[in-house]
Amino acid sequence: MANIIEMPKLSDTMTAGTVVSWLKNEGDVVESGDILAEIETDKATQELETFDDGTILKIYVDVGGKAPCGAPLCAIGEAGEEAPKVETPTEEPALESADDQSKSEEASNPQPETKANSQTDSKPAPKSGTASPNVSTSSGDRIFASPLARKVAEEKGVSLNSVKGSGPSGRIVKSDVLAAASGGISSNLGTSAPAAPLEEKLTPVSTMREVIARRLLESKTQVPHFYLEKELNAEALLKTRVAINDKFKKQGLAIKLTVNDYILKASAEALRAVPAMNTSWEGDNIHQHGAVHLSFGVALEDGLVTPVIRDAEKKDVVTISKEARELIDKARAKKLTPEEMTGSTFTVTNLGMFGINNFYGIINPPNAGILSVGGTFKKPVVDEHDNIVVGHRMSIGISGDHRVVDGAVAAMYLQALAEILENPALMLV
Repeated sequence: MANIIEMPKLSDTMTAGTVVSWLKNEGDVVESGDILAEIETDKATQELETFDDGTILKIYVDVGGKAPCGAPLCAIGEAGEEAPKVETPTEEPALESADDQSKSEEASNPQPETKANSQTDSKPAPKSGTASPNVSTSSGDRIFASPLARKVAEEKGVSLNSVKGSGPSGRIVKSDVLAAASGGISSNLGTSAPAAPLEEKLTPVSTMREVIARRLLESKTQVPHFYLEKELNAEALLKTRVAINDKFKKQGLAIKLTVNDYILKASAEALRAVPAMNTSWEGDNIHQHGAVHLSFGVALEDGLVTPVIRDAEKKDVVTISKEARELIDKARAKKLTPEEMTGSTFTVTNLGMFGINNFYGIINPPNAGILSVGGTFKKPVVDEHDNIVVGHRMSIGISGDHRVVDGAVAAMYLQALAEILENPALMLV
């Protein structure tokens, strides 16, 4: 008797998922442990594993289709067996007209999480190993590539237009991009081609963006925010970073610390100094946490995710840097697990790399606060001898939950953090 594989509930907040790609076709023989598909949840893409042996009799949800948890995705049984007839309550986005879609394909670069792309072509989307398209060629043909292949192509500067896919149904995989990079295929980035004209279009809301919108609305409307800001002297921090990275380089170590690594470490140390900031509102109780589980923002094409470094107060800056890089790589490949994105006690978001001097983030419940970090910038300052000199300044801000902490607590936290960042040696004790 055929077994129905259903849309799994991969996180507590997940209500529906989108099929990013099918790695098996109807008629393929599968064994327990095989990966059938890639499923996009609210903030990650995860693999769908089968625990049944048999033949895929029927695929009920095509690539790009969205289905609620518990909805049938495919049927596995004996070869020649008739697949069960089921109703598939998929949630399909509205389709563009043929003219509108043609114009959109010619002028735009489709997003990795688009849901309607695989449904709007006149031909059915391939089911085997195809991800949502990320490139349109000048002739209107689409290029299908895995999320990891897209990431590697961006890092290596390889144009996917020039890569021949070796995966199922011609899908471009990581090894194809690496081969293209070693073979000297050039990127089309940075060419002098004229920019495409602005195009008015509607983009279906992805599962990730839908969840982000709901959570941010809940935070902003249910949590009473207040905001504080402090400017600090970043000169010692910048010099320390350069000196330590030079030492690592001379020792032949592949370690390169960033300013953000020091900020994460200092944030955890400041929470040790002001534990009242490491708290959560729980209705009848205010929960002061016994460990610092530090989440930090990672900007993706379709939104922000916040992976968590656990027990950050017990880790040195090199360990924090290593874990942060691993989590960032997984976030960009959409391979973060629900456990790696939940359970934080405090959040850090940094937009300094985008040239932003100061801003305020929206609190990530149930955290009592979120630290917002701007970039370092030069400005005239008055030194201890009353001379006007060139200073290296950084702005740090905090958004606090006024139900849990008062302004004085948040101010003490910023004061402690500034002291650590201005005296980086304090991170060593």
